[in-house]
Amino acid sequence: MSWLWRLLRKPEGAAGFAILLVLLVAGLLAPVISPGDPLKIAGRALLGPFTDPGFPLGTDRLGRDVLAGLLYGARTSLAVGLAAAFAAMVLGLCVGLAAGFAGGLVDEALMRVVDAFQIMPAFLLALAFVSTIGVSTPVVVLAIALGTWADPARLTRAQVLAIREQDYVASARVIGMHPAEIAFREILPNALPPVLALSATIVAGAILTEAALSFLGLGNPNIATWGSMIAEGRSVLRSASYLSVIPGAALAVTVLGVHLFSEGLGKALGDNGVRAA
Repeated sequence: MSWLWRLLRKPEGAAGFAILLVLLVAGLLAPVISPGDPLKIAGRALLGPFTDPGFPLGTDRLGRDVLAGLLYGARTSLAVGLAAAFAAMVLGLCVGLAAGFAGGLVDEALMRVVDAFQIMPAFLLALAFVSTIGVSTPVVVLAIALGTWADPARLTRAQVLAIREQDYVASARVIGMHPAEIAFREILPNALPPVLALSATIVAGAILTEAALSFLGLGNPNIATWGSMIAEGRSVLRSASYLSVIPGAALAVTVLGVHLFSEGLGKALGDNGVRAA
């Protein structure tokens, strides 16, 4: 039975997977559902939701289509979240693997670097990085990754410290296998499942951080984001609250979907570990 089938058998895993699948499909089909630039002026300003068939979710203060912004914002949130999580996971896995496998001074030095990054709140680090380097999507992804790689690194190190004492690792050393080969072929695959379960949480945090940066005007101004849409509706919150409520609800549903997916994935991988044991 594959891990996906085990995931779908968990109620929370199935719900999270369904939510994320809908968001992914909506983001991929955004150019089909709402062709053209989502930031262009498309109609009369401040049309309410469901008042014009051409703009099902209404328009903002400049006359831009809210539905188009919502769909393209889903693409931005998922892309930034996944890219930042991938970068953080790769960096964390490499540092944690090196620290746990090498031990000694290498372990001590790398863990002190990890401690330094964990002391700084992830959002403040991302805020300072983007403010200093400049605003662009790659910079935002890198800034978020720098604030979140320490947790995967520490978890990977803990897994490696336990696995490196197993008999099959000792056997690999006896037969003369290269240390790098032992690390990547024997230890890393067995240390990966708990870290993968953590990745979903990192994605959720990355999505929220990207939205917060965009809300503060530090996101990419040339693409539609949910954070910038929420910020756009602040000045008309009483008369046109939907401008902030709709993207805010989309952001909440996305984070909920990622959380449920993470819970289901953790239980599915845990079931696999019980069976394997």
